[in-house]
Parts: sequence; C-alpha cells; structure tokens
Amino acid sequence: MTRKKQRALFLGLGLAILGAAVALVTSALEDSLTFFYGPSELQTQNVSPQQRLRLGGLVEPGSLHRNGEVVSFLVTDGKAELAVHYAGVLPDLFREGQGVVAEGHLQKQGVFRADTILAKHDEKYMPPDVADVLKDHDEWRAKQASQASLSQAKGQMQ
Repeated sequence: MTRKKQRALFLGLGLAILGAAVALVTSALEDSLTFFYGPSELQTQNVSPQQRLRLGGLVEPGSLHRNGEVVSFLVTDGKAELAVHYAGVLPDLFREGQGVVAEGHLQKQGVFRADTILAKHDEKYMPPDVADVLKDHDEWRAKQASQASLSQAKGQMQ
C-alpha cells in the first residue's frame, strides 16, 4: 500500500469515528432536551405524548382545584388556556394569577400531565421563558400597567 492510500484510509477512518461520536452525542442530548411552549404555541405544535416539555404561563385565577394530592389548574398566555394535572405537593409560592412553569408530557386528550411545578420566588421575578411568551401575546404590558396603577392607588391612599 502506498503512502497516499494509507493517508486516505487513515483520514476516512478518522472521519467515520468522528461521525459516530457526533451521532452518539446528538442522540444523548436529544433525550435530555426539554422544549418550552406557551399554551397557544402548544396547540399549534404536533407534540408526541412521549416528548418531555415545559409549559409556561400564568395560572388562571379561579381555576385551581384540589382533589387530595391531585391538583388541576389552567395555564394561560392571554390567547389560549391549557389544563394541567399535577399529583404532588405544590411549591409554597404557587398561587393563582402568578407565573408558573410545568414540566411533563402533553396527553392525547389535550391535558398536560405535569411531574414538576416551578413557581416564581418573589414578586418581581418571572421565569424568562414565561416572560417571553407573555410579551409575545401583549399580556406582559397589561400586567405591568395594572401593577403600576395599583401601586399608584396605594400611594394616593397614604
């Protein structure tokens, strides 16, 4: 075998090994990826029930129902709502009208089955993904304006 053929064989073998490594890394990352959607985006996406994803938005006021340890509520982004079912203990800061991110799977019936609920940790914090969804649907400005008018009214009362 000539030197030229040896180099070509070595280069081809190296590229094959590199391709296999890239394929393995990509498949490993694909299993750990969690996509983020708002309720209106989720209605337009074709998501399989096996795909793990995050749902973010605001907990619809008046939609929280408890049945033992099972909790159901609606998440909204101002344009659409999606029912969420969660079995477990909710975070202490979880409440209606506040931002929430639920991780889990969308079932065929259009119900989101959450296995993790994340709530904001103070009054000024909103998860960045939730804030982006609300900004896209002009819900963010309305919420800020209502909070500003509320704080002005409190200031005038004092």
